[in-house]
Amino acid sequence: MTKPTTTAGLSLLACGVATAAFAETINFDADRVGALPAAWTAGVTGRGAFHWAVEADASAPSAPNVLKQSGRGDFPWCVKRDVAIADGYVEVKFKPLAGTDDQAGGVVWRWKDGDNYYVARANALENNVSLYYTQSGRRITLKYVDAPVAKGQWHVLRVEFAGSRIAVALDGKRYIELEDKHIGGAGAVGVWTKADSVTVFDDFSYGGAGK
Repeated sequence: MTKPTTTAGLSLLACGVATAAFAETINFDADRVGALPAAWTAGVTGRGAFHWAVEADASAPSAPNVLKQSGRGDFPWCVKRDVAIADGYVEVKFKPLAGTDDQAGGVVWRWKDGDNYYVARANALENNVSLYYTQSGRRITLKYVDAPVAKGQWHVLRVEFAGSRIAVALDGKRYIELEDKHIGGAGAVGVWTKADSVTVFDDFSYGGAGK
């Protein structure tokens, strides 16, 4: 079984992202089962429906609760609406449970609205990690890298970002590092899935230089 791995040692960005001025971890355990987490909002980029809700899950890294997406839409997302980060990091533990077309779990950052944001995701059907930007509702691929993503197991996905620099790691291993300038400035952070993915999330953490 894949064990969630701390990624604090990545420290890829020389600007000091790893020593963020603020940081928070959300484990959803104080949130009401059956509802969205407090101060979060959800939607879908493109067509389809979404169903994000806090659920009890004994397998959660920090039991008892997880955040689960079980709807079907092009790109369902759920973001913490009271956060705005330009440079920092976002990390989540996720477990892909089911899906015929996709079994994906991802994180978003610099989220301006449901049509404009960055997203990194791991997919258990494709065994890869990928990085995109979404602009005017269109998802544009920046890079794909093969990586082992076991279905039904917990993984850790982490992104560090500063200026144009972006690094993506899965289970403590860096798979993507590049520069891209399509979406700048501060934005919200959150989680993401694709198509018919049924995915659960726990221990969502983020940090940055300022809100």
